[in-house]
Amino acid sequence: MRGRVERVLSDADSSASEVFVDGFKICYGLEDEPRDVKVNGKTRIPAGIYPVGVHTAGSFHNRYSNNTFADIHKGMLHIQNIPNFEWVLIHCGVTHKNTAGCLLLGDDVITTHGSMRLVDSPSAYRRFYELVIDAALAGDLTIEFIDKDLDEVSR
Repeated sequence: MRGRVERVLSDADSSASEVFVDGFKICYGLEDEPRDVKVNGKTRIPAGIYPVGVHTAGSFHNRYSNNTFADIHKGMLHIQNIPNFEWVLIHCGVTHKNTAGCLLLGDDVITTHGSMRLVDSPSAYRRFYELVIDAALAGDLTIEFIDKDLDEVSR
């Protein structure tokens, strides 16, 4: 199974994207801004293709296991093998302040420069998670990040 994140717009704080699974648009994404030099917890994931595994420890896992997603949660989706990054997860959130370098999901994205934010993150996360978790558990999930936002037209 293959996920794809097409970044379509970025500003000084955030990067907005469309998120696909096996070619079908599922939701929107939000990450930190692009940077030439990585700043820990404040830099988006570099373009590329990465395996996605499942992480079953830590505060996100405990929260998702015991609250909002207890009925479906089998572990956090963990994007792996990103050069100079570690513990990059896919999770819920609203603005770049919630990302810490991770990918956030939402049903819609408001792209006002300087205040990009996601709408209804839990709904989008649930839909995405239910589609991909079995593939992630089987070691059969990758996600590709594509930088369409770095064209002169989109900036």
